[in-house]
Amino acid sequence: MLQPVVNETIAESSYRRIRADIIFGRLSPGQKLKLDSLKESYETSISTLREVLNRLSSEGLVVAEGQKGFEVSPVSVSDLKETAAMRLLLETHALEQSFAYGDVEWEAPLVSAHYKLARMEQVMATGDTSRAEDWKRYDWEFHQALISACGSKLLMETHSAIFDRYLRYQMVALSYRGDVAANEHQQLLDAALRRDAETAKRVLALHIQGGVEHALARGTLK
Repeated sequence: MLQPVVNETIAESSYRRIRADIIFGRLSPGQKLKLDSLKESYETSISTLREVLNRLSSEGLVVAEGQKGFEVSPVSVSDLKETAAMRLLLETHALEQSFAYGDVEWEAPLVSAHYKLARMEQVMATGDTSRAEDWKRYDWEFHQALISACGSKLLMETHSAIFDRYLRYQMVALSYRGDVAANEHQQLLDAALRRDAETAKRVLALHIQGGVEHALARGTLK
């Protein structure tokens, strides 16, 4: 969920845009990424596109096919489960550290992030999916806020990359679990403010597993 950066290079801008288009499903799983078409769409050079796509290949979002070019990485049940397990492992550890070191300066943006997410969950609960990307952006921001006091930049960056891969599956399935997910987010916030790491870890495990089960139930993955 990369945010725009002031004075970023053309390569960075192209990377951010293509990555977001993959994560949010605008570039579909398995779609061929033809350089000539991408050049027009993203208004950048072939050499820059190759650089960007190779970078995305190292993140597992693009498949490089040798002389055949590139395509968006496919999705699968096994990859979703593996991604979810890795997210749980990283986020559980980061939660423990964040709860131990977090102070009032950590609490304020966390409460704000939850407020925005809760408001967007109310919109999603009506069946209106027109702002699904905002919903997932606020979801990402809340979970990042939860672990933001963990004290490790590397852990934050690694978790963010895995979370984005997990988020991609949610966008493919357009999977919203309604009040169950919203209540779990509230429980995570409450546990954070109490510094109750054990409860937070238990809720997080249910939250991630529930997301996986809901996505699989929609039958969009093979």
